[in-house]
Amino acid sequence: MEVKDKSVEFSSVPVDLMGINDRIARIKARSIKSEAKVAGLHMALSMIDLTTLEGSDTQQKVRQLCYKAMHPHDELEGTPPVAAVCVYPTLVRTAKEALKGSEVRVASVATYFPSGQSTLEQKLEETHFAITEGADEVDMVISRGKFLAGEYTYVLNEIKAVNALCKEHSVDLKVILETGELGSLDEVRKAADLALLADPAFIKTSTGKIGQAANMQVTLVMLQAISDHYHRTGARVGMKPAGGISDAKTALHYLMMVKEVLGEDWLTNKRFRFGASRLANDILMQLRKQQTGLYQSPHYFSKD
Repeated sequence: MEVKDKSVEFSSVPVDLMGINDRIARIKARSIKSEAKVAGLHMALSMIDLTTLEGSDTQQKVRQLCYKAMHPHDELEGTPPVAAVCVYPTLVRTAKEALKGSEVRVASVATYFPSGQSTLEQKLEETHFAITEGADEVDMVISRGKFLAGEYTYVLNEIKAVNALCKEHSVDLKVILETGELGSLDEVRKAADLALLADPAFIKTSTGKIGQAANMQVTLVMLQAISDHYHRTGARVGMKPAGGISDAKTALHYLMMVKEVLGEDWLTNKRFRFGASRLANDILMQLRKQQTGLYQSPHYFSKD
């Protein structure tokens, strides 16, 4: 894919919608044996970015979330911690202190999440603030208006600038496409291809702040873009579907899809994440069921 300065014009692989739907249907039809299911549930739990991004967030709520991130369910033997806790920049320091000594990372949204309607200077300033507060990862939003207007150079240069700042401080960047606002799977593929040119650590589906969040269609399209990018460049970029994934069965389908498209090298939280707030509890309920044969009441699990 050749990108030229000023007015970027590049070709992106057209999406085969029938092929996408057929592949997803075949993945959903597969059965999973009990032993593999337990291993898959543990893996999915370890890949969650436990998230709270509400205007009502408080330091105490973030501390509770961080405790849950480190101790999802102490009564379930072998239960791993989640991958990260994702918060607003102003709560990064609280999360960093609460997670001290653990392997759980701190992710911060930035670049005027969720709209992205700001100048590059302001976006870089907010990103720098999140990093200086202690963020290990930054989840940025692209300028969807610029992308839909065909201003691809602007979008690419913006991602590159934020990524350069992150790399300067050894912070991983996730690029949020907000796929629900892009209009079609072809535009999703185009946005994914564009973002991949900036060499981020991850590309991500959604902010979780609009009705259309992650689904298997857009995730498969983005996984295929990552696969093509890897075979073209050798760069392994991660994937993060976010928003709307709340049950363990769906999470297992996502993992099967990742393995089929990208292989086992991506079945690690260094290359695949779930952005979720409710998924962890359903996974814990399913693990409890596998251990005891009975479902535990949702009341036994914290909401945060």
